[in-house]
Amino acid sequence: MAVRPVLALPDPFLQRPSTTVGTIDAAALALAADLLDTMRSRPACVGLAAPQIGVSRRAFAIDVTGHRKARSCAGELVLFDPVLVTSDKPVMGREGCLSIPDLTGDVARATEVVVRGLGVDGTERLVQADAFEARALLHELDHLDGFLFLDRVASPHSVYRRKVYR
Repeated sequence: MAVRPVLALPDPFLQRPSTTVGTIDAAALALAADLLDTMRSRPACVGLAAPQIGVSRRAFAIDVTGHRKARSCAGELVLFDPVLVTSDKPVMGREGCLSIPDLTGDVARATEVVVRGLGVDGTERLVQADAFEARALLHELDHLDGFLFLDRVASPHSVYRRKVYR
């Protein structure tokens, strides 16, 4: 429906927990369309959460299709009210974020996860993911709880200036 501006740090909205969506109604579907349109408009973007576009609802879009680090791939996906069902032992990896465009950081995340949420059709979706897709899901879940990857970096020495944003 629309490409929306992406909020950036230090906007305090990014650090607020989101509220549940509940029913998949016209407003939820419009949010899904805006998340997808905005995500697609950004080169190399693999995920976008509702708080990043100024909407305090538990919803995000992801798509790791074609990413060199992806093994599992659920394709283009929007989840409402997602929750982490299971995760395994975390592994360190580099992350970036549209809301923190000039930095990347080393963050420990599980390499295998199961996430449950509602799809755009209102039915429950269970997403099993590994490797990069698991990292992307956990990153977006953090946004819904008011956390940014900088809140999860291994140490202050684990934050780096982004050289190129592709």
